[in-house]
Amino acid sequence: MKLLTFVHFLPVPAATLSELHDIGVTAGSTPILRGVDLVVRPGEVLGLFGANGAGKTTLLRVVATLLRPSAGVATVLGVDVTSPQRFDIRHRIGMIGHIPGLYPELTLGENLDFAASVAGVAPGGVEQALEAVGLLGAINRRAGASSHGMQRRAEFARELMLERDLLLLDEPHSALDQDAVELVNGLVGKIAAGGGAAILVSHDRGRVDAVADRSLELVAGSLR
Repeated sequence: MKLLTFVHFLPVPAATLSELHDIGVTAGSTPILRGVDLVVRPGEVLGLFGANGAGKTTLLRVVATLLRPSAGVATVLGVDVTSPQRFDIRHRIGMIGHIPGLYPELTLGENLDFAASVAGVAPGGVEQALEAVGLLGAINRRAGASSHGMQRRAEFARELMLERDLLLLDEPHSALDQDAVELVNGLVGKIAAGGGAAILVSHDRGRVDAVADRSLELVAGSLR
């Protein structure tokens, strides 16, 4: 399955895309992350693996600027994740989680159109993106009436279409057929080749190592 070639990534002048220093996150009195240090550079694919409850998704949410850390300093795309400027960079960050992030009442095509308008991307690439993931024939199908696999593919199409500098994938290979796995890996490689970076979270170290430049393990909230 060939990936699109029409996406033109914005240049990223910074030497790093994300820097986390001594990051801690607590839920009530329970520590989720402890003393996490992490640097992600342009062109890098980083694998992150660990057991359930290790804090992998929490770490992704910090990098996505969706979660304020309880301790430490985190900058993403040159912006402190606790500052109001975090809202200005979110369109440059793509995140695909366990639950598809589509509006169920909209069609797959409408979901991509909406994502493009929010990100400030010129319309016109929706059909090409859906065709690249094998969903052009389902462009008018409501997301809520689509299978989980179709919704995941539509999210990959969205990320192909938009100009992202940082891609965060939480268990991206889960429940996917081989074609979709290759699609994920191709998308990750394309973003890295364009000067962006990707972080892949998985229970399966083998699949992470197959595409990542380096891999780290999160154990009880701490990186190894």
